[in-house]
Amino acid sequence: MSGIFSFSGDEDFFNGGTMHLSPGSCPGVYLPPRKRLRVAAPSLYSAFNQKQTSIEVLPDECLFEILRRLPSGKERSACACVSKHWLNTLTSIKANESVQEVESEGFLSRSLEGNKATDLRLAAISVGTSARGGLGKLQIRGSGFESEVTDAGIESIAYGCPSLKSLSLWNLPAVSDKGLSEIARCCPKLEKLDLSRCPGVTDKGLVAIAENCRNLNDLTIDSCSGVGNEGLRGIARRCSSLRSISLRSCPRVGDQGVAFLLAQAGSYLTKVKLQMVNVTGLSLAVLGHYGVAVTDLVLSGLQGVNEKGFWVMGNAKGMKKLKSLSVTSCRGMTDVGVEAVGSGCPDLKHVSLNKCLLVSGKGLVSLAKSAASLESLKLEECHRINHFGFLGFLMSCGAKLKAFSLVNCLGIQDLNSESHLTSTSSLRSLSVRCCPGFGDASLTFLGKFCHQLQDVELCGLNGVTDAGVLSLLQSNNVGLVKLNLNGCVNVSDNAVSAVSFSHGSTLESLSLDGCKNITDASLVTVSKNCYSVNDLDVSNTLVSDHGIKALASSPNHLNLQVLSLGGCSGITDKSKACIQKLGRTLLGLNIQRCDRYLSAKVLRFWSVLEPVSTTVVFLGILLLSSGNLVRVCDGSAFIFPYVELLAVAVYLLSRHYIS
Repeated sequence: MSGIFSFSGDEDFFNGGTMHLSPGSCPGVYLPPRKRLRVAAPSLYSAFNQKQTSIEVLPDECLFEILRRLPSGKERSACACVSKHWLNTLTSIKANESVQEVESEGFLSRSLEGNKATDLRLAAISVGTSARGGLGKLQIRGSGFESEVTDAGIESIAYGCPSLKSLSLWNLPAVSDKGLSEIARCCPKLEKLDLSRCPGVTDKGLVAIAENCRNLNDLTIDSCSGVGNEGLRGIARRCSSLRSISLRSCPRVGDQGVAFLLAQAGSYLTKVKLQMVNVTGLSLAVLGHYGVAVTDLVLSGLQGVNEKGFWVMGNAKGMKKLKSLSVTSCRGMTDVGVEAVGSGCPDLKHVSLNKCLLVSGKGLVSLAKSAASLESLKLEECHRINHFGFLGFLMSCGAKLKAFSLVNCLGIQDLNSESHLTSTSSLRSLSVRCCPGFGDASLTFLGKFCHQLQDVELCGLNGVTDAGVLSLLQSNNVGLVKLNLNGCVNVSDNAVSAVSFSHGSTLESLSLDGCKNITDASLVTVSKNCYSVNDLDVSNTLVSDHGIKALASSPNHLNLQVLSLGGCSGITDKSKACIQKLGRTLLGLNIQRCDRYLSAKVLRFWSVLEPVSTTVVFLGILLLSSGNLVRVCDGSAFIFPYVELLAVAVYLLSRHYIS
């Protein structure tokens, strides 16, 4: 056969040997049927390939012209699977260069993280999503300097995904203005851009976004050392649809860029977040004057802003629509600033002050009097606020206050208050956590003043006892819904019993984690009196098998959805049947560190169970030690020693469910 392929035409056609003729080649000649000759395939194809021109030899220009005429869909996806070269060629075809019209609405979203984020995956996404509605949202979280995402991958997304509306680039040092400029040029529908730790992106890339993406309404720039004032000016001049701006840890951003942006866009910006940027009171003054549309404001770590800056921002009277204010670690926020903001923002409803060390009780009282629409206040690590300021604020607040939270404020001291109360508060939610000076005396006062509490959280308060809890809730006339007493080591069964008798018909959530004096008596009273409870946490208490049995045999048919028993050493194998019975309604069960349960074979058990709409699937667990089967709802996660894990795997493969 090799002689046939080497024939050039100059040699004789036949030079001897046996010649085989096929049937029909010579009329009138009888040829008996015979088997077809076997030919060694490797030698045949190797000889053929020596003369066959490979398609990879095609010039890139020719391949480009061929591929750009393919319809967007399965044909392009199939061609992308031929080789990386074909894939890269396909991703280099821009939307306006394709002969076939590409229609995409941007229905799909994709997220890449860590080592899965590569240029090759981005190229595959670019080609694959075009046939399925188009890519609308893309999140890429790189791994710093080890990240394999470069401008080439971003460009492939730009060329193949013209419908892109949301783009998040996090921790991608190799991405620069080149890739971002292609996004700007090819993705004019972009509405949201989030850049975090992308040092290669500078003002040039941001200006390109501003010039081409006029629909941009949400911009976040975090720790991008190359972005400065010029980029913000470009955004301010051209992005009239911008509604939200967030700037964090950008060393080149200062008053020139921020003030210009706020002055230009203040009439339509609704959300402003400035965190750890080098601005002064000038930017806050501009915001206070021009921020007429701002409803949400977050200020954090503004070390260059002094008291005057906050005072001017409030007294400028421009932020009439401000509803939510959060200030963290700003030394310029003092009592004067708090009062000014309260009086200058008449629609202010939610205030959060965190690590504002110069705000005292005087400022809180001023805020309560000036902000008539205030609905919630959260104070965290504001150590100058004392007992009188805390109670004075509550007494001075208007009828609209619904929630108050106090976290780690060391200035609070438990003092007896003999103030004559002429009115009651409309407070519905009270949260006090990790304030060592807060105790029974404060709860007694609040019990006389707050009669409509529905959500109470008292965590890590060693000074709170049964008497304080009862004093707080004895005058409640609306019914308690949530009670959290985690870490209150001096609370006992008496408080739980009283709460269950008074609020059993409305109580839905009860958390007693770390209350060392809680025993089975609490579970007995809960099972008898709490009809609506669906979330119960008695972790790290003295609860035992007797309490679990009381819950399982409750005459009220408890509809428990979440049960936490972590760290309860009194729970043993005797509770298996009761937990199985409770498991019919449970969506979550925690029995971590219950070493005496299941013969100490279960190291950790935490299930987040999702109910199935049509059928409930049960998983069977084979325990080698006892041979018993435990049945739990679908979706459980188990961690066993290796031997038990192997037995479970074998058992589950043999059966689909246990009836």
